Amino acid sequence: MNDPTVPHTVLFPDLFNNPVVATFDQPHASSDGGAVLLKAVDRRLGLIDALVATLTDGRDGAKVTHTMQDLVAQRVFGIACGHPDGNDSDALADDPIHKLLLDRDPIAGRRLASQPTVSRFEQAATPRPLYRMAEALADTVIARHRRRCRNARVITVDVDVTADPTHGAQQLTFFNGFYDTWCYLPLVATLTFDDEPRQYLVGAILRPGNVPATTGVRGLLLRLLPKVWRAFPKARVRLRLDGGFASPELFQHLEWAGVEYVVAMAKNSVLEAAAEPQLGPLRSQVTLTHETATRYHETLYQAKTWPHPRRAIIKAEVVWHHGREPRDNPRFVITNLRQTPEWIYRHVYCARGDGENRLKELHHALAFGRTSCTRFWANQLRVTLTAAAFVLFQELQLRADRTALAGAQVARLRHALITIGVHVVRSVRRCVLHFPQSHPEPSIWIRLARDLGAVPT
Repeated sequence: MNDPTVPHTVLFPDLFNNPVVATFDQPHASSDGGAVLLKAVDRRLGLIDALVATLTDGRDGAKVTHTMQDLVAQRVFGIACGHPDGNDSDALADDPIHKLLLDRDPIAGRRLASQPTVSRFEQAATPRPLYRMAEALADTVIARHRRRCRNARVITVDVDVTADPTHGAQQLTFFNGFYDTWCYLPLVATLTFDDEPRQYLVGAILRPGNVPATTGVRGLLLRLLPKVWRAFPKARVRLRLDGGFASPELFQHLEWAGVEYVVAMAKNSVLEAAAEPQLGPLRSQVTLTHETATRYHETLYQAKTWPHPRRAIIKAEVVWHHGREPRDNPRFVITNLRQTPEWIYRHVYCARGDGENRLKELHHALAFGRTSCTRFWANQLRVTLTAAAFVLFQELQLRADRTALAGAQVARLRHALITIGVHVVRSVRRCVLHFPQSHPEPSIWIRLARDLGAVPT
């Protein structure tokens, strides 16, 4: 918020050869000039319209200044531009680019929603509209990739849990012994198409901080898998999970549904005994070579609660580090795939490790953990809006793959393409965005703009 009591002009009298004055006095300017690309992305996806279509506005229409469309768009674009907190709304209320993103006149258009208005919008969130918003987000993502990968052969669903530390009196935040903090435990679901390296976010669900890892997974899959099957009727669907999700109910459901699965399994005495014949020779090998050694094997494994044995892939590994004793590092994966143990572990299961990068992008670039509202459902709304901002960036990543920014993560894309100083000039006929000539990536920005519907002038 601008404080009129704080001077907005300072002087550096001896920092440079000549005195330098810095003053915040440039009207009709913004530091988020490149965000019009995000608007163009959303126009192609129809994501914000889909989210808004699920909401019912119960306010008195005669007293409404900011529609649901305005509020959802303001929050999604704000989060995408690096302004995740509701308190940021006051500072951005007169920003010409953020007005433009909401289809308002960038100069004379009315101010955006204030922090109190944004807070009331978030605090009014209830479960049913949030459920419909989650459905709309998943439908939009799946429809986009159906157009792009109509002939996909294998679609891999990854579900991950991530810790969201909390530091206040939020509802349903609890102490989690594993993460050693008070937190929420959101679930994040992504889709991978064939052998593509990138996972595409398709769902994000906030959960209390003390729930078991399996809570909510089956319900998520019951909603998500039919959508994937309808969109890709010829594709095989494969589920890839970490060890905390293994449960007899999950395996039975996946086998009943005909889903391929690769699920890590925590080690126990039975699995360790099965790995021992492979580990023995590796210990001798490591003693001679002073290098980490690995073998892959398989066995049939049946837990007491399972109705029948399942195939268990064994990665037998002895790790060697200079100056330390060799250390056994066996890992286990339960699967119904038929390929070789090494191929399943290395090329299928290990590929899920890149999903950690998606979680890091959500947390570090888009403040996924900014769940500081008192009400649990308000925080779920923030999670959904952050997921929507990430979907916009993932579409931008797809299009940037044909440029020098190929493979760039959200923080890099925002730095290169979104956070650009701009002076906005509006005439009767058009609005002109004047970017700095010294910007390092003008050709990439122009190329992406054309790819998203802009035309040369």
